[in-house]
Amino acid sequence: MSLKSITPQQYNEMVKKASPNTKSWVSIPKAFLIGGLICCIGQGINNLYSANGFDTKTAATWTSITLVFISVLLTGLGLYEKLAKHGGAGTLVPITGFANAVSSPALEFKTEGFVLGLGAKIFIISGPVILYGTAASVIYGLIYYFFLK
Repeated sequence: MSLKSITPQQYNEMVKKASPNTKSWVSIPKAFLIGGLICCIGQGINNLYSANGFDTKTAATWTSITLVFISVLLTGLGLYEKLAKHGGAGTLVPITGFANAVSSPALEFKTEGFVLGLGAKIFIISGPVILYGTAASVIYGLIYYFFLK
């Protein structure tokens, strides 16, 4: 069967056969618990910084830095992937998930050297997100400036 002769219905059947069934009743609560645990850890870190005399803004900044460090460290040790295997979408909590998305390709391609490996591949996943976010903010800013101001 050639790719040109496949009908949409045949394609859908092929996808159903190739795709594993998801046990939503297990994966959704696990994602909720893992994501909630990550958030609770972040709040605990924030509370520690606040208890040690940091003002709210500084504590929040250092909490973000600490969460990024922990995420990259766990990625480097191969533990974040194991956590993501069980936590699924719960590990995509924005700051830790983004740190993992940036550090994973860097570690994967480090054998190719600093320039062609690490430098070229570090933004392979997060690069489009950064590009889209920057472009969208410029477009939204122009719309706001010319039409909503």
